[in-house]
Amino acid sequence: MSDRFAAPALSLPVSFRSAARFWLQLGLISFGGPAGQVALMHSELVDRRRWLSERRFLHALNYAMVLPGPEAQQLATYIGWLLHGMPGGLVAGSLFILPSLVLLIALATAYALWGQVPALAAVFWALKPAVTAIVLQAAWRVGQRTLHNGVLIGIAVAAFVGLTLVKLPFPLLIGLAALVGWLGGRLRPDLFRSNKGHGTPAEDSGGDALHGDDTPTPAHARFSRWGLALTLLVGGLALGLPLALLTALNGWNGVLATMGRFFTQVALVSFGGAYAVLPYVTQAAVGQFHWLSASQMIDGLALGETTPGPLIMVVTFVGFMGGWNTPVFGVTGSWPAAVVAALTVTWFTFLPSFVFILAGGPLVEASRDDMRLGGPLTAITAAVVGVIVNLAAFFAGHVLWPAGTGGSFDGLALGLLVAASWALLRWRWTVLQVIGAAALVGFARLAIQTVA
Repeated sequence: MSDRFAAPALSLPVSFRSAARFWLQLGLISFGGPAGQVALMHSELVDRRRWLSERRFLHALNYAMVLPGPEAQQLATYIGWLLHGMPGGLVAGSLFILPSLVLLIALATAYALWGQVPALAAVFWALKPAVTAIVLQAAWRVGQRTLHNGVLIGIAVAAFVGLTLVKLPFPLLIGLAALVGWLGGRLRPDLFRSNKGHGTPAEDSGGDALHGDDTPTPAHARFSRWGLALTLLVGGLALGLPLALLTALNGWNGVLATMGRFFTQVALVSFGGAYAVLPYVTQAAVGQFHWLSASQMIDGLALGETTPGPLIMVVTFVGFMGGWNTPVFGVTGSWPAAVVAALTVTWFTFLPSFVFILAGGPLVEASRDDMRLGGPLTAITAAVVGVIVNLAAFFAGHVLWPAGTGGSFDGLALGLLVAASWALLRWRWTVLQVIGAAALVGFARLAIQTVA
């Protein structure tokens, strides 16, 4: 893994240019979801380059884990900030997602223009059940790590029922789970003790690391009330000014301003990873705002799985299709409008993550303490299992009955869903392997239909 980068393993001061080059390289190859991305950063920054000691790395990771938003991107932002202050954090977090942003806009453009071409339609027919299997695998893996007792299983089931049958809003569901975890952590802490780990090796003292256990906190990373106030002010302006501009261009209830407000909410409740918040996004984008169809949402998730960076980047596709399908500046099917919508969604989704890190980083460095939320975080993670199962059920309904529940049942899609699930869970195939195999199945089905 470490041979992907060409840099000496020296714990010397890192130049801004060298760090920026590393974050861009990382953004280009950061496949494998948050676990793989965190493992890659650990291997490069702790084991090889010695930019941080083990304990400093885990300290930053613990903070990123309790925040809403993509933990790997937030971890990169934190480390970039620790190395080079606010410019370093902004560059690290931005370059971590930039390759995925460019790729998704390119893929979304091709999808919008040529998605109905028979060859592409055949591929996406096969990708839909594969993506459903990937979501089911995510629920299984999170459940294995989280649901250690009957209480946590009950929270997961309640979350599924609350979202599927009672139709509780996702933010309310997260809040209720946190409340249950807070109470349970005090009454029965043994049932709400988190067992999460990232597979990192035993801690070391980091004596030869650039930022070791005993290295003084850099001047730019020390807490000050003035610095906190300035960061919050800049963050507020970065949120308010673009929203005001979008409102002036397209109206308060226009597509762009609505996207800005909605995806800011998404950013603030995205605990538990992308699969946890995607039901909330899907429910609103498909059912409430009609920015895209359920079928297009599944296709977007398939495209998101094939690109590097955090999976929450699939919201870029949602924004693009929303700008393409709905009138933004009085017309539909406009590529510039779709790109503006995609950039709008990406900006408002990731802006809170930058503010959390840049504002909270000095407090974290000052405390050097365990930042886990204990009971509430464990309960939220348990609820996430039910939320992910809800997303899988939603996708499965549209995959197996493509014309709606009153339409015909697609038995071939069911077979592909089962095969993809078996490959993921039994044969330990990677997501990219499953998506590649599904694409080949789609091409083969089209060839057979053409010959017949």
